[in-house]
Amino acid sequence: MVGREYDFWLLDLDGTVVDIEQSYIHEVIREVGDRLGHGFTDREAELLWYGIGNARDELLSASDIDRDAFWDTFHEVEKPETRADATYVYDDAADFVPTLSEPVGVVTHCQEYLTGPVLERLDIADWFDTVVCCSDETGWKPDPTPVQMAMRELGVAHNGHVGAMAGDDPQDVEAAHNAGIDGVHVSRPDRNWAGKRVLDAPRVAELTDLTG
Repeated sequence: MVGREYDFWLLDLDGTVVDIEQSYIHEVIREVGDRLGHGFTDREAELLWYGIGNARDELLSASDIDRDAFWDTFHEVEKPETRADATYVYDDAADFVPTLSEPVGVVTHCQEYLTGPVLERLDIADWFDTVVCCSDETGWKPDPTPVQMAMRELGVAHNGHVGAMAGDDPQDVEAAHNAGIDGVHVSRPDRNWAGKRVLDAPRVAELTDLTG
């Protein structure tokens, strides 16, 4: 176990439990760029998709593209069923999450209209006791509010419960810390940013590393 034993777990979704076929990412962002009158390389498409750290905002600013215009166009392009068909579960997530006896939830930036079909298509909805999709109303990680919401829904917000949130983005770790729980950086080896240390959080390559 990394660090200590926990009596609940929160997980990011995209890049942590599931991921998207690269060809789909490139196709969607290419279409978004075409509608906005700006071409993106495959690498830029991945930065826009995953948005690790400030990469997305920096790229949009450098491309002189309004953030709201980008997201409005992105949501016009993406279709839930197509997104679900292009999504797969990480093998280590399949070996880790279903074995947890503790309450487990998801806190994700993936929007509800996409998250539901993805979980259903992959038949993993029953892995989680709660799913919180961030929004302008709930706040966005690293805001602790959606993490705290998930903790309340799991019934672990009080009474000395000790938990952690694991995710592939620095914002996941920061949100955990801001909510007063431990954060774990899931550093996927197929990412160019995999070597980046996130704050002072423990780092694992796979979720199964969390159980030693």
